Amino acid sequence: MNYELFIAKRIIAGKKYKNSISSPIIKIAITAITLGTIIMLIAVATASGAQLKIRDKMAGFKGHVQILNYDNNNSDVSTTPISKTQDFYPEFKNIKGIKNVQVFASKGGILRTNTDFEGIVFKGISSDYDWSLFEEYITKGRLPDFSLPRTKGVLLSETVVNRLQLKLNDTISATFLKTANSKLPSNRKYIIVGIYNSGFAQFDKNMMIGDIREVQKLNKWTKDQVGGFEIVLDNFDAIQEKGEEIYQEISLTLNSKTIIDLYPTVFDWIKLFDNNVWFIIAIMILIAGINMITALLVLILERVQMIGILKALGSTNASIRKVFLYNASYLILKGLFWGNIIGLSILAMQYFFEIITLNPETYYVSVMPVHISIWAILTLNIGTLVLCFLMLIIPSYIITKINPAKSIKFA
Repeated sequence: MNYELFIAKRIIAGKKYKNSISSPIIKIAITAITLGTIIMLIAVATASGAQLKIRDKMAGFKGHVQILNYDNNNSDVSTTPISKTQDFYPEFKNIKGIKNVQVFASKGGILRTNTDFEGIVFKGISSDYDWSLFEEYITKGRLPDFSLPRTKGVLLSETVVNRLQLKLNDTISATFLKTANSKLPSNRKYIIVGIYNSGFAQFDKNMMIGDIREVQKLNKWTKDQVGGFEIVLDNFDAIQEKGEEIYQEISLTLNSKTIIDLYPTVFDWIKLFDNNVWFIIAIMILIAGINMITALLVLILERVQMIGILKALGSTNASIRKVFLYNASYLILKGLFWGNIIGLSILAMQYFFEIITLNPETYYVSVMPVHISIWAILTLNIGTLVLCFLMLIIPSYIITKINPAKSIKFA
């Protein structure tokens, strides 16, 4: 770069704004970019975290795909048994991306104490159950031991335990509705070996988890009969594709549904997170861009005489514009730097200390979840830098309108 542009860059760079007219405008612009970056990071991390948390919770209770009998119109309570002897059990041989295939059966009942009662759905599972999506919600006790000949241990949610004033290792009486093979209700006693809290009120309020053999006995089923199968996938993003493949592999008497099909309202709701995030990002970048345009125009107007001198010395409009655009980019990077430092610190505090809590009945989670993706952070920062830079190109053309003779005359 020629000598006069080098001098110009030194004038505009460094601590030059400290006592200048443009100093407060530039500070406001940097602050706007910093705050915008903080808000965008929080929006992206919390929206992504909520989506991942909610869908993982639902998969922990229902799997990613359920295979049921066509006659079973209510997936919460098993009415018509399915033979466990299937070509796809214990694994699908022709479909990749399936982590686990597990059996289940469920039955409606009532838990009773001396003073109260509570309606529940007893979900029976077996030793093939994948606990990876559910185990983190165990707050007290342990998981039932399915290696025993008969397991009376069950898992109950904190919601049900608190309502019935129970505690860990208490014995609970349960009454189950009559079946086609039994005209009288069945009474059983179970031991609370574990207490969970998923924060998903829809399931916590009535789900009891125990041994599938208990449900088979209550329904007068054989050991080969189950209520259905749950499929756990390696990648949730492929759920629709794998759901179609699974449907093609099972027999004509069976039906398969993804959890998106079973709970469309929930997934339609969490899809709205993406729209909200994009709206927030657009608004924040627009605000940051407007502030940077203001700062750039003030910088240019404050240095009209210098621009006139540079033009008189032979500098081109393009080269002078580059000086101001490069320095504006420096201001953007400075705002992004502090925005990332503060934003990631806030997210780290939420991740480790769970400061912000939510109402699980409304948001399906009890704590605001965060999910920090390196690629999302890089995309957000690079996108903000590029878009703000592009927004500055047109305002920088004001430099071409400055007449050297007039600007120097009033120096």
